[in-house]
Amino acid sequence: MKQMSIPELTSEQMEEICEVAEKTAREHVLSKVPSRRISVLNITVETEGTKPVSVNVDVEIALSPLMKNYDVKKLANETIKKAFTSIEKCLSEFACKSTK
Repeated sequence: MKQMSIPELTSEQMEEICEVAEKTAREHVLSKVPSRRISVLNITVETEGTKPVSVNVDVEIALSPLMKNYDVKKLANETIKKAFTSIEKCLSEFACKSTK
């Protein structure tokens, strides 16, 4: 992740980061696989610290046996990348607001 000059984050901002990342990750998975073909979808987004903030995104996906040839590992990695892209966008918005 890129280094950004952002203010110390509030608990509300940290919660927003987690919510945005989780929503983005869930939407990405559901855009690739129908929900009826997903057996397990667990998305965990955790933040640590306020300045610097450290963010961890974990995605656990298990698909129906009908999806046996689907590359779940690739889907999970793509999902994590999408989540971090949304986190970076959110942090950029926070940085812009702090300079006003």
